[in-house]
Amino acid sequence: MECDYIALAMRSSPHSFRNLFLPICSTPIYPVQLLKKPSSRSRSLIYSFRLKYASFSAVGAVETNPISNSPYKYGKNSPSKLHEDFRKNPRKDLRASRHNLLPSDDKIELNMTSGVLNLDSKERLRRYSTMLRDCASKVSLKEARTLHGNVLKCGIEPDSHLWVSLINAYAKCGSVNDARQVFDAMPERDVVSWTAVTAGIVGQGYGNDGVCLYCEMRREGIRPNEFALATCLKACSMCLGIEVGKQVHTEAIKVGHFMDLFVGSALVDLYAKCGEIDLANRVFLCMPEQNAVSWNALLNGYAQIGDGKELIKLFCRMTKSEMKFSMFTLSTVLKGCANSGFLGEGQVVHSMAIKIGGELDEFLSCSLVDLYSKCGLPDDALKVFMRIKDPDVVAWSAMITCLGQQENSEEAVRLFHQMRCAGVRPNQFSLASIVSAATDLGDLHFGGSIHACICKCGFEFDSSVSNALVSMYMKNGCVRDGIKVFEAMKSWDSVSWNALLSGFHNSDTCNQGPKIFYQMLVDGFKPNVYTFISVLRACSSLLDVGFGKQVHAYIVKNSLDGNDDVGTALIDMYAKNRCLEDADLAFNRLIKRDLFTWTVIISGYAQSDQAEKAIKYFCQMQREGVKPNEFTLAGCLSGCSRTVTLENGRQLHSMAIKAGHLDDVFVASALVDLYGKCGCLEDAEAVFEGLRSRDTISWNTMICGYSKHGFGEKALEAYKLMLDEGNVPDEVTFVGVLSACSNMGLFEEGKEHFNSLSKVYGITPTIEHCACMVDILGKAGKFCKVESFIEEMKINQYSLIWETVLGACRLHGNVEFGETAAQKLFELEPRVDSNYVLLSNIFAAKGRWDDVRKIRALMSSQGVKKEPGCSWVEVEGQVHVFVSQDTSHPKIREIYIKLEELGEKLTSVGYKPKLEQVLHNVTETEKLEHLHHHSERLALAFALIGTSALKTIRIFKNLRICGDCHDVMKLISEITNRDIVVRDINHFHHFKSGTCSCRDYW
Repeated sequence: MECDYIALAMRSSPHSFRNLFLPICSTPIYPVQLLKKPSSRSRSLIYSFRLKYASFSAVGAVETNPISNSPYKYGKNSPSKLHEDFRKNPRKDLRASRHNLLPSDDKIELNMTSGVLNLDSKERLRRYSTMLRDCASKVSLKEARTLHGNVLKCGIEPDSHLWVSLINAYAKCGSVNDARQVFDAMPERDVVSWTAVTAGIVGQGYGNDGVCLYCEMRREGIRPNEFALATCLKACSMCLGIEVGKQVHTEAIKVGHFMDLFVGSALVDLYAKCGEIDLANRVFLCMPEQNAVSWNALLNGYAQIGDGKELIKLFCRMTKSEMKFSMFTLSTVLKGCANSGFLGEGQVVHSMAIKIGGELDEFLSCSLVDLYSKCGLPDDALKVFMRIKDPDVVAWSAMITCLGQQENSEEAVRLFHQMRCAGVRPNQFSLASIVSAATDLGDLHFGGSIHACICKCGFEFDSSVSNALVSMYMKNGCVRDGIKVFEAMKSWDSVSWNALLSGFHNSDTCNQGPKIFYQMLVDGFKPNVYTFISVLRACSSLLDVGFGKQVHAYIVKNSLDGNDDVGTALIDMYAKNRCLEDADLAFNRLIKRDLFTWTVIISGYAQSDQAEKAIKYFCQMQREGVKPNEFTLAGCLSGCSRTVTLENGRQLHSMAIKAGHLDDVFVASALVDLYGKCGCLEDAEAVFEGLRSRDTISWNTMICGYSKHGFGEKALEAYKLMLDEGNVPDEVTFVGVLSACSNMGLFEEGKEHFNSLSKVYGITPTIEHCACMVDILGKAGKFCKVESFIEEMKINQYSLIWETVLGACRLHGNVEFGETAAQKLFELEPRVDSNYVLLSNIFAAKGRWDDVRKIRALMSSQGVKKEPGCSWVEVEGQVHVFVSQDTSHPKIREIYIKLEELGEKLTSVGYKPKLEQVLHNVTETEKLEHLHHHSERLALAFALIGTSALKTIRIFKNLRICGDCHDVMKLISEITNRDIVVRDINHFHHFKSGTCSCRDYW
C-alpha cells in the first residue's frame, strides 16, 4: 500500500462484499515469538535533540548519519538478519547518542528557502510533509535526509502526519533501517504509522518481517484498519504464509473490514500464490466490486498451477466486463498459456497486444519469448526478442534459456556473447542457462570460461548456478571438478544431489553412485525421479542387480514405479544384468511405452543372445505404431549378429533403407558386423563402401571381419586405408591387425604392429593384444620366444594366454609345453571343458591313450562334461541343428543318401580319409564311420538338398572343424561348384573351387 495514500484516505469508507464463508479459525493465533512490550516514549524526544544540537550548522547536521551505529543497517539481501533484529529490538531509546536521528551522506546541501522557515507551524509541517512525499516519489534518499536534518536543526516538533511522511520517505527510498529508526522514535504510534513502516518493510521484499511487525502492532493493542490488514496479507503472499494469512482473514471478518476492496484483492492474491485457487476464486466471486488487482491475482493463480482452460475462461470474462486489462494482465495470460502449452490461445493474446500497441513492451515481450519457447517455436521467440529496442538482462536471460531448452546451444552461446558485448551484466538465470548450453555442447573449455565469468560476477555461491556447474562437470567426465563445486556450495538441495549423482554411471566412477545415493538419504533429502534414474544407471554399469533391486523396492515404496522414465531405467538395469524376466515384468507394467523404452528392451534381449525375443518385440513395437529409429535398428541387428539369423537381418536392412537410416554410422556398422558374422563378407564390403563417412568403429568392424574370415591381406590393406583417411586406430583396431598377421604367419610384421601400440599411438597393450602376439609366435613354432614373451610381459596369470599356447601346441604336437599350459589352465579355470579336450587331443594324436584316459578321468572327477559338437544351417529362414551321428532329423534318410553320393564322388577325385583325426581308440572302420557323419557334413548334405544351386551354403559349428572335414569341404565345393562358408569356434572358412580362404593355416 502507498503510505501517503493511506494517510490521506484512512478516513474514507470501505467497500463491502457479503456472503463470504471460509473454513478458518475465528480467533487469530500468531505463530511468532512474543516480544516484550516496548518502553514508553517521551513526547519531547525530538525537542531534546533540538536543545542539545541547535548550535550545529545546517551542513554539519546533515553530515551525521542517524543510523551509523544501528543494528538495523543491513542490505536488502539480509532479510533474516533484519527479521532477527526486529525481534530482539522492537523499539529503541535514541536519546543516548547525538547521531541517532541525524541524516548522513557527505556534502549534502540544504535546498531550503528561508520562506519555508518563516511559515507558521502548521503550514511549515504541511510543507515538509509535502516535500517528503515528493522525495518518496522521486526515490531521493539524500534529499529526504536533508529535509530530516533541517527539521531537526529548526527545532520543529513533528506532528503525526510528518512522522508518517518521514517513515514513508525512508521506506520508499529503500532505507528500511532509517524508517524503522524514525518509527521507534515516535512518541505515539497509531495504526497509520504502523502501517507505513510495515508497508515500507514489505515493499523492500521482507515478507516475514512485515508479518512480524503486524503481530507486534496487535500486541500493543492497535486495532488494524483495512490498509494494515491488506499490507499484512501482502506480506503473507510474499513469504507464502498461508496459515498466518488465514488468521488475518479471520481478523478482517472480525473487525469488519473483510468487505474492503484492498483486503479482498490481497486475499485473492494470497490464496492464488499459495496454490489455494478454490479459496481465491470464492473470495473473488464474493467481492462486490472487482478491480484490476483482483482480476490479475486470480489470473496469476491459474497461470501458476498451469490450468490453462480456467485461465482462458476467466480472461474471457474479464474482456467481456468493462474492466480494462493492462500489459501485466496479458503477460499473466501468456504465462499461463506457456505453462499449459496453449500455443493457439497465446497467439490470440499476442494479436491483442499488437492491436493495443503493446507488442514492444519489454515485460510482455519476455512473456511472449517464454510462450514460444515452451511451445517449441524458438524462431518465433527470437523474432519477438529481436524487436525489443533495449532488452534488459531479464529479456536476454529468457531468450538464452529458450534456445538452451530447445537444444539450440550454439545459438544460445552466440546470444550470450552478444549480451556481453552490449554491456549487459548477466544474472544467475542467464549464467545457469549458458552453463547448461555448455553441458549440451560438451565444450569444457567454454564451460571453464563461463565458470570464471560466474566467479567474476559474484554468482559462484548461487544454488541454481552451482547446480548447473556440477551437472556440467559431472556429465562431461570431470568428476573431481564437479565434486569441488558441490562441496563449495553453502547449501544443497535435491537438484544439487541429482547433479552430482548424474556423473557416476560410467565404468570408472559407477561404484560411487550407490554411496552418493546413500549419503543423500542420510542427509534427509527425498529422492525423486531423476535421483532414481541416475542411481539405476550406476547399477547398470556396476552390474549390481542386488543393489538395483533394493532401489527398486524404494521406488515402489515412494509410488514411483508407474513413472515411465523410472520404469525404462529399471528395464535397462535388469536387462544389462541379464535378469530378462524382471525386465519383462517392468516393461509390461508400463502404461506408455515410447521409442526409447522399446529400444531398451529390444537391445537387452539382443545383447543377451535372445534375438528371437528381440525380433518379437521389434514386430510388436511396429504393430503398436511406434517407428524404430537408428538405435532400435542397431540393437536388433546386433541380436541377429549374435545368433547369426541372416534372414531377419536382411529384413532389418531393408527397413533401414526405407526409413533412411542407412547413412547412420551405428546402423551401418551393425550391418557390416551382421554380414561379417553371418559369413556374407561381400555384403559387408558393399555396406561399408556405401558409407559417406567412416569412423574408427566402422573401420574396426571391417578389419576384424577380414581377419575372422581369413583374408589377412585385405585386413592389413584396410588398416592402411584407415590411416590414410586420417582415422586414429584404437585397441580394437590392433586386435584385428594382429589377428590378420597371425592368420598369415607374418611374425616380423606382427611384431612391428605390436610395438607400435605403445611407441606410436600411446596405447597400453591389453591381454587380447598379448594373446594375439602369443598366437603369432606359437603358430610359427617359436615356443622359446613364447615363454620369453610371457615372462617379459608378466601375463602368466591370464587363462586366455595359456589357451592360445595350448592351441599352438596342438598344432605343432608339442606335448611337453602343452602339458605345462594345460596345468596352468586347470589351476585358473578348472571347469572349462575345452582345456581338457585340447590336451586329450594332443595325447591322442601321439597315441598316448593311457594319458587320454587319465585326462578323461580328471574331467569326471572335476564334474566337467565335454560340450557336444553341433552344426547348424539356415534353410528357407529356418535354422536346422545337427549333432555328430545324428538320426533325429525328419529328412535324415535323404541326408544319408546324399552323403553316400558325395562319398563316391570324393573317392573318384582321390579323397583319402585322415583317420588320425579321429581321436578315439577304435577300429579303422569305426573311425571311418565317425568321420563320414560329423555334424558339419550332415548340415552340408541337408543344405545341398534344400537350397538353390546358386545360393551360398553357410554352416556354423560350435567347435573347431576337424582337418578331414576341412579337406572334404574343399573338394565338395569343387565337385558341386557351390560356395561353402563354414564358421567354427575360431574362424570363417570360405571354400570355393577346391580352395579355402585360410590357406590351410588355421
